[in-house]
Amino acid sequence: MDVAENKLPYCLRALGKRDMPARIEVDGCSYVHLRTFKHDFFAATGLYQAGRPQPKQVVLKIGRRVGFLGVPLGWVGRLLAEHEAEQFRRAGGLDGVPRLVGMWGRDAILHEYIPGHALCRGERVGDEFFERLSALLAAMHERQMAYVDLEKPQNVLVGTDGRPYLIDFQISWPWPVGWLARSVAGRWLGRRLQQGDLYHLGKLQRRFRPDQMTVEQLAKSYLRPWPVRLHQRLTRPATALRRWVLAILGSKRPDGERGRCEENPVPGAVD
Repeated sequence: MDVAENKLPYCLRALGKRDMPARIEVDGCSYVHLRTFKHDFFAATGLYQAGRPQPKQVVLKIGRRVGFLGVPLGWVGRLLAEHEAEQFRRAGGLDGVPRLVGMWGRDAILHEYIPGHALCRGERVGDEFFERLSALLAAMHERQMAYVDLEKPQNVLVGTDGRPYLIDFQISWPWPVGWLARSVAGRWLGRRLQQGDLYHLGKLQRRFRPDQMTVEQLAKSYLRPWPVRLHQRLTRPATALRRWVLAILGSKRPDGERGRCEENPVPGAVD
């Protein structure tokens, strides 16, 4: 298991005492486990490779299967996996979104492996990076989606081709899929979340390529929309509590998912 040195306690791991399966089979194709990228409370994610009929690598993400404090949570893992698979389908074919390979059972998804690394602090990306990321978000918004999880730089993958990729759609909008998302209130909320996407895009560009921004764009990047301010106020206590609990347990959460920055990354083994 190739994750951070300080492992989470078993009760805080999606699979409890179990690690990711050594081998899986999907649609008649067998995949062998190569590396675990991340194993946290809600999901375990790893790299797999198929040898036949042709070599290819995929990412397997398994939703939570074990309970917590006596409360069964397998239904949460199934719900999140099914939701994320639906978002991959909605974004299918967009430049910057890996192809959904399929599902493994009801609580795990497989998607195309994109070699690269998470956007790192102090990194200078190419001149077309944010233009491409902006186009990707615009295309998603046209499909009535919102990425929602663009706040942290490590949620953006920098491919070995230098292009931006979005690979984690666990909390992307619409949520839930269906009539509620299409209702007046749902469409209003979707627009607010899309507004948050654009704010976080501007903030990321300010951090990594401010030289490409006008004075007006720079000033706008500091203006947090009220949904963003509300979200931060609501989640700050939960974030502080999580960090406090992990500190007491002597655990440290690894940075990023499926592609955190490392001093000596394994070639082709980060996503």
